[in-house]
Amino acid sequence: MHTENFVLVDKKQAHSWYLQRLEHNFHQPVDYRYKNIEEGEIIFKVIKNISCTLQIKKVSQPTYSKNTKTMMLSRPRRNRQAAAHRAMLRENRLSLDHLVYPLFLTDGNNQKVEVTSLPGNYRWSLDQLLPELEECMELGLRSFILFPAVDEALKDKVATYGSNPDNYYLNYAAEIKKRFPEACLISDVAMDPYSSDGHDGYVEKGKILNDKTLPILAKMAVAQAQAGFDILGPSDMMDGRVGYIRTALDAAGFTDTGILSYTAKYASAFYGPFRDALDSAPKAGDKKTYQMDPANKREALREALLDYEEGADYMMVKPALNYLDVIHLLRENFELPIAAYHVSGECAMLIAACQNGWLEFEKAMPETLLSIHRAGANIILTYFAKAYARMVKEGKLA
Repeated sequence: MHTENFVLVDKKQAHSWYLQRLEHNFHQPVDYRYKNIEEGEIIFKVIKNISCTLQIKKVSQPTYSKNTKTMMLSRPRRNRQAAAHRAMLRENRLSLDHLVYPLFLTDGNNQKVEVTSLPGNYRWSLDQLLPELEECMELGLRSFILFPAVDEALKDKVATYGSNPDNYYLNYAAEIKKRFPEACLISDVAMDPYSSDGHDGYVEKGKILNDKTLPILAKMAVAQAQAGFDILGPSDMMDGRVGYIRTALDAAGFTDTGILSYTAKYASAFYGPFRDALDSAPKAGDKKTYQMDPANKREALREALLDYEEGADYMMVKPALNYLDVIHLLRENFELPIAAYHVSGECAMLIAACQNGWLEFEKAMPETLLSIHRAGANIILTYFAKAYARMVKEGKLA
């Protein structure tokens, strides 16, 4: 006989709990009958020759929640009583290996110019960038994505400078790989830094011509692979560009160069500081004919399937925080690594809140990055990567 103490709110309360336990243990339905409604025995017939008896006794103190009238047999707080318990059961852990640090570049010497709308981030000339990279590497941060700020005089309709061997962006990458061969460098494949129109595609009579853009992107991608970039990041959102670039890379012998596709890049309001840093905003119109509508989620699956079939090695969602559901959607439906770009506007908002004393940076920033990782991002591009690395080194993160 098994004895349990219950307060009988009604005659079903005691037997329903025990019945569930028996059905779980024996993996089959259980018959039961009452011998006594208020106090006594309930006999449960489990299988043909086995029966269990539950002896019910009234007790003076309730063991159930007064609000929910349910038995308090499972108490999740038990697992949160001590730091060691919480650490043992932590489901997601964010490490420096998950982070990519975006860096803005500029031509010239002795240049370290802060982006006013993104405090703590700069446009770097090579002589200033190399010590910065060395410091990051010493902190354990090894992956970087580079973006060039290009003089207006070098821009034209077909983004010629993007694949020019004299492009300082390509020369910087070659020098970085020479100095830090263990670093992972990710490029930006798009026309907008080099286009006199400021768009990611070729513009003719106010319209973005998809297919005329593809050869330009492919030529740019091959030039970046030749410069030493490990992974190329087509951010343009032109249809078919992943397959076109993959074919061009393979034909040029760069079969080991990866493609990090901006799979679900939304026409977002959170890119402002980035465009300030590179002076790359469109000269006319907007990017809504090629970037995704913020209202759409299922469309991301269509884009992802195309990128997967065309040979992408990674798929990215941009921005991150307002699109955690899309990150999760891709993670649940594809085996490829999922990246998320924690974009400039998202970071700028947190910086502003912390500067005003509304949030604590060393608590809010790690929680923000963890939420992106928890949603399903294997890789997070964030302007907080170095700050996070410094907190890790200083032992401020569990």
